[in-house]
Amino acid sequence: MSVIELLADLQAQQDKTAARADELRDRIQHLTAALAKTEARLANLVTTWKVIAELAPASGQPAPPETNTAHQAIVNTFDQHPDQEFRAHEPHERLGMPTDEASVDITRSRLGRLTRQGFLTQPGRGRYQKRT
Repeated sequence: MSVIELLADLQAQQDKTAARADELRDRIQHLTAALAKTEARLANLVTTWKVIAELAPASGQPAPPETNTAHQAIVNTFDQHPDQEFRAHEPHERLGMPTDEASVDITRSRLGRLTRQGFLTQPGRGRYQKRT
């Protein structure tokens, strides 16, 4: 093999390898973009999962539909006794509502929502009072 043939062969290998490197760079760029997009989607799904898990009942059972009647009755209890502190089960006892744990948990959730909305305060752990 002559020097010219050797140089031509080396040039052909160099061109082929450079083309392969360009192809790999393009694939890496495409995969990097796809990875960033997938990671962003994953972050959104994790956040969504966390929010739903916080709102879901602890028992794993689907929450019964919110009834405005029960909600309003609880609010009325606080309106009638603005200076009194209540635990979650006490409005149930006053209103003759079921006092099973699942029902009280729903009320506890409602009381938390009313507290976040500014209608109630929480003067102590597990205690709720009408905001004055």
